[in-house]
Amino acid sequence: MDNATLNKVTSADGTTIAFDKLGSGRPLILVCGGSTDRGANVGLAEQLAPQFTIYNYDRRGRGDSGDTLPYAVAREVEDIDAVVAAAGGSAFLWGSSSGAVLALEAAGRLGNRISRLAMWEPPFIQDPKARPPADQVEQYDRMISEGRRGDAVEYFMTKVIGMPADFVAYARTQPFWAGQEKIAHTLAYDATIMGDYSLPLEWAKAIGTPTLVVAGGADFPWMRETAQALADALPHGQVRFLDGQGHNVDPAVLAPVLAEFFNG
Repeated sequence: MDNATLNKVTSADGTTIAFDKLGSGRPLILVCGGSTDRGANVGLAEQLAPQFTIYNYDRRGRGDSGDTLPYAVAREVEDIDAVVAAAGGSAFLWGSSSGAVLALEAAGRLGNRISRLAMWEPPFIQDPKARPPADQVEQYDRMISEGRRGDAVEYFMTKVIGMPADFVAYARTQPFWAGQEKIAHTLAYDATIMGDYSLPLEWAKAIGTPTLVVAGGADFPWMRETAQALADALPHGQVRFLDGQGHNVDPAVLAPVLAEFFNG
């Protein structure tokens, strides 16, 4: 990443949190989703850097950040708060997928330290029959404890995301798979964040942060339905749909929408 500098802060429980800092302008923190590290947000960071000071951090257990057990969602919120402190005490916040749900949790807990929040496709599922297995966390923990990191990644891809088994079998032979196995233990973290995947409407009603919920026009209809329902529940929520975009959104398409919202 051009002109980015690697920085580190210490979270409340002593965990080291690493982040790339680049750009200039008001601070904007980027939160990655499940099975990824800060590398997933490099393209978006570069698109937004001309208008904002970007803090693209590795969530605990990933990349250059440390980790401290036992895991708790509250610790991840403290990690975000530590980055907010490094940014001067308040910041914009953006999160993708389950990282968007973590960002929503942070906005609820940190109050005016998060001045505006944007979310990309938080994967709440309103149909109970369509949700991932209820024992997802236990499955990951068991496989990781048995040293079966690849099986944990395969479980996530097939049972949670719904990828075809043949594709996942092919993926296991590819160079990127080693990186997936390296952070496989964090799959349980995102599953913990998601809980039962139900839409937390009552919780959302209590969050006063101005919030933009964005979903892809070419993604599953339930993603847009969720985005609309969540935006409707938030006191200061709004929704946008990006034509032609799926879950792996093009940063060049997303960035102008985020810039307009954060500059509003």
